[in-house]
Amino acid sequence: MSYRAIYTYAWDLAEEGVGKAADQFLKLGLDTVTIAGSYHAGKFLRPHGRSGKVYFPEDGTVYFRADHARYGAIKPIANAMLKERDVLRELVDAGRMAVNVWLVLLHNTPLGSAHPEAAVTNAFGDKYIYNLCPSAPASRAYALGLAKDVTESYGVSGISVEAAGFLPYAHGYHHEFALNASNRWLDGMLGLCFCDHCVKGAEKAGIDAARLKAQVARDVSDYLASDVDFPADMAEAFWHADMFGDNGLVEFLHWRMSVVTSLITEIRASVRKDVKVAIIPSVARPTGGTWYEGSDLKAQAEAAGIIEACFYEPGAARVKADLFDVQRRLRGKGRLRGILRPAYPDLAEEAEFLAAVEALVAGGVTELAFYNWGHLRQANMERIAKAMRILDQRA
Repeated sequence: MSYRAIYTYAWDLAEEGVGKAADQFLKLGLDTVTIAGSYHAGKFLRPHGRSGKVYFPEDGTVYFRADHARYGAIKPIANAMLKERDVLRELVDAGRMAVNVWLVLLHNTPLGSAHPEAAVTNAFGDKYIYNLCPSAPASRAYALGLAKDVTESYGVSGISVEAAGFLPYAHGYHHEFALNASNRWLDGMLGLCFCDHCVKGAEKAGIDAARLKAQVARDVSDYLASDVDFPADMAEAFWHADMFGDNGLVEFLHWRMSVVTSLITEIRASVRKDVKVAIIPSVARPTGGTWYEGSDLKAQAEAAGIIEACFYEPGAARVKADLFDVQRRLRGKGRLRGILRPAYPDLAEEAEFLAAVEALVAGGVTELAFYNWGHLRQANMERIAKAMRILDQRA
């Protein structure tokens, strides 16, 4: 089954009209609309917006009519747009293109604020309310509910699942600010979750998580109390040295991967068998860095069947290098899709974008998606038609 997709949002489709939007997408040679079914906040510049050029979506809402009976303690928040129209239903009922739903699972500030007991918690006990913890049973039930709900209530062809794990420290909240320079070591330590669920789960796996938590808190406190700033290369080395010390950190990071993989396994088992499940492991650059968020690429490919990697790199050579590494890590497991941004800040020049497409297709990636219709100028959208011709020539 073909997957030549455009990522998009319900508000852009509602403004343009589902039929007119489909006309544009089909003309470019696309066959799938990947629409956000659950999403976080943002401030988005829309080059072809009709009712305005800057859009602020409601934070942490869903863009489909959810059945709360399919959820546990944490239930989805309906987007206000649903009072007037259900764009996802319109897309599915139109039947002109396959409909794939993009689900941002655990990156949700309103739900983390309402359910702090289920949020990621650092070594000091600070709650990261923008990230529901994948170890928390209530968070897992919510993620499963989203996947089951949208696939049972709508005749979609598949789902693309994002944010199923632990977000990095420097991600996901309004006006993040510090008067200390960030570095890999500090961000790594501050991003570790030591909520009650993680500590209990890790200790059940034989890891002394309480000891690790205390040591992380002590090390970070000592660093912040000092007048030292780690240069980038030194911070990277110190982070790796701590990982391979005798503190249990590397075992803890491996355990986090098992937590996220098990959630993905449950999602795959819970949805309709004919629904394709793709995992967006992270937007970390390069893709191999997704391990920090609990993404084991090979295990996730085995669990879900498809990895949909974000090849968000500034140049075709870097896209080709990332592809080489991802395929090396997959070891032949699952299918690999690629997402490209045919514009700034990745592939601002058309020739470089088409070279990136060539690199992916030559490497065996023939299922491509492009991000994101609402953000792209028309000239950048028109490049997609040329990319589709490359696919056709290789077919």
